[in-house]
Amino acid sequence: MLMKTSSVIAAGVIAVGLLALGLCVRSGLNSFSSRDRVVDVRGLAEREVDANVVTWPIMFKEVGNNLPAVYSSVTATNRQIIDFLIANGVDSTEISVGAPSVRDLTTDRYNSTPLPYNYELTSVVTVSSNKVKMIHGLINRQGELYAKGIAITTDYSTSITYDFTDLNSIKPEMIAEATRNAREAAEKFADDSDSRLGKIKTARQGQFSIEDRDATTPYIKKVRVVTSLTYYLED
Repeated sequence: MLMKTSSVIAAGVIAVGLLALGLCVRSGLNSFSSRDRVVDVRGLAEREVDANVVTWPIMFKEVGNNLPAVYSSVTATNRQIIDFLIANGVDSTEISVGAPSVRDLTTDRYNSTPLPYNYELTSVVTVSSNKVKMIHGLINRQGELYAKGIAITTDYSTSITYDFTDLNSIKPEMIAEATRNAREAAEKFADDSDSRLGKIKTARQGQFSIEDRDATTPYIKKVRVVTSLTYYLED
């Protein structure tokens, strides 16, 4: 009789244990299922900022048959350009003059036509400054150099560039705004699906991009960043 009673008790204990285990497994499965419900959102932040650095390459060419004479002409023209810049507020430390490149046309074996001159020298005077508005005004006045007989030319390597180099000053604020916008989108999704927004599962900050606002105002930049977040959804 005692053994029979012990067996009944043991069976009861096992049954209770199995029931508790089942409840725990069910709870765990429900929790796992709940944790598997997520929403992926993105938040955008944009700013328009003024460029704070301008680079203005001023390129011209001189031609002739006597190399020393052509070089002297290049040197004199460089001096005229520098004088124009300094007279209009550009500091000498913001001006650099590259060594002129020489093209000896007499060595071009593919050219069979008579040459009007033997040498072509190209010189570039470069202005790099943080006085963007002032330099932009001078660029619009470069016709004054034409009036001095200086024929400024351009190519892909000597285009005027405007840059924004102070990204760190606006980074924290823009990241916060992008994250806030992403959360607002996630909360709207949660409300629409009769859920509550849980904790962040993953977060990825996109790269910052800096582009011209448009083709006509390269001195105004558009800064952009997109933050990607994944939130848990809860009942």
